[in-house]
Amino acid sequence: MTSDTSIRCVVWFGQPTSAERTRLAQAGWHTRVADANAQGGGVGIRRGDTVVAMADLRNADADALREMARLMADHPRLPWLALLSTETVVQAPEVERVLRASIDFFTAPIDMQRLIETLGTLAGDAPAPVPYADVPGITGSSAAMMAVVASLRKYAPVDLPVLITGETGTGKEIAARALHKLSPRRDHPFAAINCGALPANLVQSELFGHERGSFTGANARRIGHFEAAAGGTVFLDEVGDLPPDAQISLLRLLQEGTLERVGSTQSIKLDVRVLAATHVDLEKAVAQGRFREDLYYRLNVLRLRMPALREREDDVLQLAQLFLDVFRKQHDCNARTFSALSRKALRDFAWPGNVRELLNRVQRAAVVAEGAQISVADLDLQDAITMRAGHSSLGLTRTSAERDAVVACLRETRFNISECARRLKVSRVTIYRLCKKHQLVLEDMH
Repeated sequence: MTSDTSIRCVVWFGQPTSAERTRLAQAGWHTRVADANAQGGGVGIRRGDTVVAMADLRNADADALREMARLMADHPRLPWLALLSTETVVQAPEVERVLRASIDFFTAPIDMQRLIETLGTLAGDAPAPVPYADVPGITGSSAAMMAVVASLRKYAPVDLPVLITGETGTGKEIAARALHKLSPRRDHPFAAINCGALPANLVQSELFGHERGSFTGANARRIGHFEAAAGGTVFLDEVGDLPPDAQISLLRLLQEGTLERVGSTQSIKLDVRVLAATHVDLEKAVAQGRFREDLYYRLNVLRLRMPALREREDDVLQLAQLFLDVFRKQHDCNARTFSALSRKALRDFAWPGNVRELLNRVQRAAVVAEGAQISVADLDLQDAITMRAGHSSLGLTRTSAERDAVVACLRETRFNISECARRLKVSRVTIYRLCKKHQLVLEDMH
């Protein structure tokens, strides 16, 4: 409880809407608009008051993000919240500094009820929640993963299909499960199906079911995965591998909300949310006639891209230690942590197999490690420790010459990243970073 003279105040750096001001006032919070450029940052704290700062960066550019990060660093004892749009979330590294200084963050349009609850927690009305406890399975604090978290929170309550893209091993199924667990369908079934693993002649039966006698061996009626997940969520991994007849059936389900079992002419009404994932270019598959265009547009209503692990450099060590800790709980092993050199190698490696490869290497290293610290040799990452020598080994002083050398080498090696790295005497991750630096899109160069 506050005294008669103390107040609860949100110092808002930005421009709150009238609706946001009204909702805060109804919850007992005064809103004061502050100027980040004012002396002292416009933050004035009176003894006895409960003050929380809101960094409203919905329309911020990189300069505004940097200025806000500086202001937050100048006031480390002040509890900071951040309000971002999808556009500002992806502006790394500036946004990463803002998020690290924030107790919690929100994306536009802001969930006012969650904001009020967070403010109440900061005021001592309720115990503090576990960070990201409402995003199951998601680990990491990099800007790339913050963008994923923001999208998950935004997409989960919206009952529309989501197309999840990303390289193999980036965690597309984990993202799908998080969407389900955050959605109103969380208490209903979740079915994960790898379309590429289904026998071509049984895809229709597996997904949509069949009637007795509909084909040889159909001795009884079978309920397909979609019917079994009624009211819940179906996740179709590698959806690009679906054969044409199954694509037609899936399109009917998405358009009309009905399905027909194999061997039946009766339409069954079904309430189910469809999430799909692919590591292939579906747009290219559509252009080549391998995937229906109308189905692609039905699946691609909302899109979520899972970043490659090389885009999440700051998450690698956190993930590696998490995987090691989990392995230690299940198996008896000596390894407890990673040596300084192995931590460097973990950060420098390009991780072509992404998070799945990291998990496999950590588990293997935990088995073979003799001591408490996992070494570079245990991880089999001896080649990665030379990464930082990358740019000097190129022997180039001009940016244009650097770009030309990389392009020429990529073409000579037919875009084999490993061979290109060997010829230039750098690591693979250096090649990826040079491509990013010079805006070289490998897919467009083939």
